[in-house]
Amino acid sequence: MKRLSMLRPLAMAALALGVPGQLNAQAVTDCPLRDKPFSVESPLIDVLLNPEARRLTQAATGQDFDKTPPAFTGTTPPTFAAILTVAKFASFVGVPESAIAPLDAQLRALPVTAEDRQKRCQRYDNDRLAIALPRDGKPRLLLFEKIIGFKDTPSVNAAHAAFLAMAERKGWHIVATDKAGAFNAKTLGQFDAVIWNNISGDVLTLAQRKAFKSFLQRGGGFVGIHGSAGDPAWFWDWYADDLLGARFIGHPMKPQLQEARIAVDPDHPLAKALPAEWRMTDEWYSFGTNPRRIGARVLLTLDESTYSPVGIKGEDLRMGDHPIAWTHCIGRGRIFYSAIGHAPETYAQPQNVAMLEAAIGWAATERKACN
Repeated sequence: MKRLSMLRPLAMAALALGVPGQLNAQAVTDCPLRDKPFSVESPLIDVLLNPEARRLTQAATGQDFDKTPPAFTGTTPPTFAAILTVAKFASFVGVPESAIAPLDAQLRALPVTAEDRQKRCQRYDNDRLAIALPRDGKPRLLLFEKIIGFKDTPSVNAAHAAFLAMAERKGWHIVATDKAGAFNAKTLGQFDAVIWNNISGDVLTLAQRKAFKSFLQRGGGFVGIHGSAGDPAWFWDWYADDLLGARFIGHPMKPQLQEARIAVDPDHPLAKALPAEWRMTDEWYSFGTNPRRIGARVLLTLDESTYSPVGIKGEDLRMGDHPIAWTHCIGRGRIFYSAIGHAPETYAQPQNVAMLEAAIGWAATERKACN
């Protein structure tokens, strides 16, 4: 069922916006990987949806997919299978590299049928929203919450409530939806910025990707939090490399949540709302690429000496220079990302809330920042 909520300041209570609804819902035919050959770089979910590809992968990996946890290898989103390639899954379960090339050859020999294409596109949507937002000079925000990969419900819900509470305090207009059909020129034209609430998985069709990129190039804003950069595999390179500028490589697990020191760049435009440093407990992401390489301006840096940056398999997750929140520009579009946000408590943590409020205001209104 479509989840759509709207919050307006009490002063706007008399404004009739109508009942938000769904328009022109049609089957998706332009999903990004619809025609791609099967391979070990395919999303695991697409391989599991094809009986022969599933059989071959099960034989090569030694996994019985009928007995593995649905949250990990299920074919109904949200599922980890949507954010893993076959090769990454094989690595996770200890399959030797020597077995990967033969499996790749077997998968590539399979035809991609009309049924495969239809199944691949089922997890996308075309459901447009019937909304009419006022143009009264107050920021208009789209809170986007379509998640097909890993969904940590407590953190998603805490973030959702926090963003609505911010909107009420600040007098912002906000619409929340888990429908990617909102990413079209007409609908996005009603918003100043979009917020991605822990989005996981490839969720936009080709047309929706184009509309989103155009929205940013023309001067829209983007605010992404935590899981919106936390997938182990990406199927849209532009999002990972150009929008975010960083690719996730892991987070500590022993323990998963740790207290660490955060340092603030005092010269960053968003630093005015923050102290010079603070300590807090969260799940700390490490990245294989540093956003500074795309010209990002780092707001927060993690002090790696104050926690144990060791991954799930004992891997060293130290980055040296370890950004966890930054801004940059795409055309005239203002981009903000923060890796903070796995623990639900972070959305009530005063410094984090102050940062998010400042970041949303910046992304929605500071149009000269990226001229």
